[in-house]
Amino acid sequence: MGNDEYRAAVAAFIRAKGITRCPTACALPTQGTVAAADRAALEEYAVARDHTRQKRLAARERVLRARQLSGE
Repeated sequence: MGNDEYRAAVAAFIRAKGITRCPTACALPTQGTVAAADRAALEEYAVARDHTRQKRLAARERVLRARQLSGE
């Protein structure tokens, strides 16, 4: 199989399977660095997500307690 045939076969496989990234590249950690602003934004996002999760959990617990008290 020549280089052009190989590239065409790989391109056809990717089109057919919908693969968007190399599995080998995803298996190892990256060597890049993340900017401080991006790390801060990620931390803010994680805190907000955790806060939302805590609010949902508290609301769910209130509903369950109300059901238990009403005898359902």
